[in-house]
Amino acid sequence: MRGGSTAAFARGGIDTMSIFEAMMLICFGVSWPISIAKSVRTKVVSGKSPLFMGVLCFGYASGIIHKLLYSMDWIILLYALNLVLVSIDLTLYFRYLPLESQSVAGSKGKHL
Repeated sequence: MRGGSTAAFARGGIDTMSIFEAMMLICFGVSWPISIAKSVRTKVVSGKSPLFMGVLCFGYASGIIHKLLYSMDWIILLYALNLVLVSIDLTLYFRYLPLESQSVAGSKGKHL
């Protein structure tokens, strides 16, 4: 969608679509540090979906590939940042899941 038709949408050299894409990625990106901090603080990951986080990683990686091949601009940095943050949260999920399982098993044994 590059070319003359997008010139009407460009302001100051910044593509309007990039602005909306950036806002979307920033809004998604705000939640990941909060989720990561909660996981690190509580070491509880129940309720998180590794499948969901994996799909998000795939989506962010696809966005990066698209930017590299067809539409290189600064938005690629937001895709990369989101990919890193989701990957950290996914890593924490697999790190703390065994600890959570042991904690649940230990607390069940105490109640018997």
